[in-house]
Amino acid sequence: MKLRGLYAITDSQLLAGKFLSYVEAALDGGVTLLQYRDKSTDEARRLREAETLRVLCERYKTRLIINDDAELAARLGVGVHLGQSDGPLTPARSLLGSRAIIGATCHAQLELAEQAAREGASYVAFGRFFNSTTKPGAPAADVALLERARPRLQLPIAVIGGITLDNAAPLVAHGADLLAVIHGLFGAENTREVTRRAQAFNALFTS
Repeated sequence: MKLRGLYAITDSQLLAGKFLSYVEAALDGGVTLLQYRDKSTDEARRLREAETLRVLCERYKTRLIINDDAELAARLGVGVHLGQSDGPLTPARSLLGSRAIIGATCHAQLELAEQAAREGASYVAFGRFFNSTTKPGAPAADVALLERARPRLQLPIAVIGGITLDNAAPLVAHGADLLAVIHGLFGAENTREVTRRAQAFNALFTS
């Protein structure tokens, strides 16, 4: 599966009051994967927002991923991203079928990534690479990890954690396939800037 480019992740607090306009602006600039990440317990709102995003993603030919909720992903027929505390990937794979995109958080551990690959992951995510507002206490990863992982993994590698246009290029150069970005994309002053940043992140893969 060819997964390469910008991996946009939503943040309900950061995007409060401008959720859809900012997401659409990012899609307009080009997004390979869009992850709907909402940690609230408001299931009705989460279903409604996820359904709206699915329609938007179809229009822009982007694949939608739901964070941590395989049931919601199955209901919408989209992919899922699972953290280490969400248990093995195998049940999610049986629930979603062989074609769904399933991603796994592997922190800074190559062993976790190899295990996820055995369990049927579509991509693995390493992080955090830089100080991150979303997860300030997450364990730190570095480019040496990417250099070790690249020859050992046959899967796309996503990188996450404080990634901005100023620090992303070395990660791509060392083998990252997907740049997972929240604040570096959506922490912009207006929708035009969101689109510009999305285009600039994608340009790092072609230069």
